[in-house]
Amino acid sequence: MISAYINSIGVAAPGIENWAHACKIFSGEVSYCYTKLEKYKPELLPANERRRATDMVRLAFRICEQAMSQSSINMHDCASVFASSDGDYFIIDQICRALLTPEKMVSPTQFHNSVHNSAAGYWSIAARSHHASNSISALDDSFILGLVEAITFCQLENQPVLFAAYDISPPEPLLERRQVHHDFGVALLLVPSADLNSLAKLEISTSSTINTASFQSELSFLCETNPAARSLPILEKLSLSLAGEISFNVDCGSGYKVNIEPC
Repeated sequence: MISAYINSIGVAAPGIENWAHACKIFSGEVSYCYTKLEKYKPELLPANERRRATDMVRLAFRICEQAMSQSSINMHDCASVFASSDGDYFIIDQICRALLTPEKMVSPTQFHNSVHNSAAGYWSIAARSHHASNSISALDDSFILGLVEAITFCQLENQPVLFAAYDISPPEPLLERRQVHHDFGVALLLVPSADLNSLAKLEISTSSTINTASFQSELSFLCETNPAARSLPILEKLSLSLAGEISFNVDCGSGYKVNIEPC
């Protein structure tokens, strides 16, 4: 069993502006209304890097900047784990189209953004962090396996870890094959021991028999159409300060149980 404490949260999706807004939706204080996210301008990126940042990178910064703004922990002191099921679909699409032309000319900016750890690289530059950074890709299991990686690192290295999971909807014809229909991103700032800002303790254990409970919410459509949104059952309990256990199946046949204990 591994464990860590959540110090702060960032979240963004159509109709969900930030964590405070998400809490109001989960509590029933406000009704959920689907509205497309506006293009985000990362505050931490230098102008030159901001011009090259893609929509996926901007989504990652939106949730990470949000999480760090709620914490007293210096971003320079955080390691990071970034998780995306497939990376930047729009860059993949642009490069594939370029390779179909006689010239096969791929722009340097597209090539620069094509690596899976592009968002992590931008963040390391912006945060001026020299700590370890891992980038995870595990298709539909990217959120839970990224969370396992982040909590493991936090516990073993006794160090704060910023975990971000995010995916954007791809353009056609990729959308036909990879049906991620809505953008979604979540960031969790994890710390190895509780402090005054801790929201909850997360404990993760493995299990060979997992029965994943259905997520009964007006936001359940996001869970079904974006791998990062599989975090929503956890986020709901965190927003309402509820204890409980959330189960995740993974494609290898085993699974994980996430136990939530509010602080």
